[in-house]
Amino acid sequence: MKKFIADPSFWVLFPDAAIGVLTVKDMDEAAKLTAEQAAEVADILKNANAAALRHLDSSLPLSQNRSVAVWREAYQKFPTKKGARCSIEALLKRVSKGEPVGTIAPTVDLTNAISLQYALPIGVENMAAFQGNLHLGTMSGGEDFLPIGSEEQDPPRPGEVAYYDEKGVVCRCWNWRDGQRTQVTDSTTTEFIAMECVEPDRLCELQAALDELAELLKKYAGAAVIAKQIVTAAAPEMVIAP
Repeated sequence: MKKFIADPSFWVLFPDAAIGVLTVKDMDEAAKLTAEQAAEVADILKNANAAALRHLDSSLPLSQNRSVAVWREAYQKFPTKKGARCSIEALLKRVSKGEPVGTIAPTVDLTNAISLQYALPIGVENMAAFQGNLHLGTMSGGEDFLPIGSEEQDPPRPGEVAYYDEKGVVCRCWNWRDGQRTQVTDSTTTEFIAMECVEPDRLCELQAALDELAELLKKYAGAAVIAKQIVTAAAPEMVIAP
């Protein structure tokens, strides 16, 4: 049995945060869609790019828009690598510049669509690669971490918030950069998906996003839900796999 556990050190920093967790099996990352399905996914992503505009006020700098500002503020509460930003900022930045997020692969497109529609960061990991339980908490510094696309270790700083397991860091700076060891590939079939929210008044949206992504992955990638839950300070852990 594997668990996801948000450590006490995390809740000290973010007592009102919520982590929407979805774990799935039988995922087909290399799914070959019919022409009709491909068109449907393309429309979902197109509509999500348009929906993302409701989270942006063009009269303000991107950093001052609420969906970005709340994460800029969150990242100031723990040591980060210079230039680290929440993943949702990169998506909204493209939309704000009139450059819609384009298609990559069906599962990526669907995840990006939900992220854009709800302005919530979403991370996806190969759950089969986890060593023991997955945690979210502050790091001692120097833990093992080989970023995607790099040949050199890039360990976290002391006090940095990160996802980690018994072998090392899974994602640095909370939701900034993933590691190679747990990255999703075409052969990945069991996945851990996290949606993070630091705005207490958006819990209903977080739940809706979690439910919608689960249905989309089931419909277009054959995914079967193992677990789905919102983790909070009142319920800081959950079983993610038998």
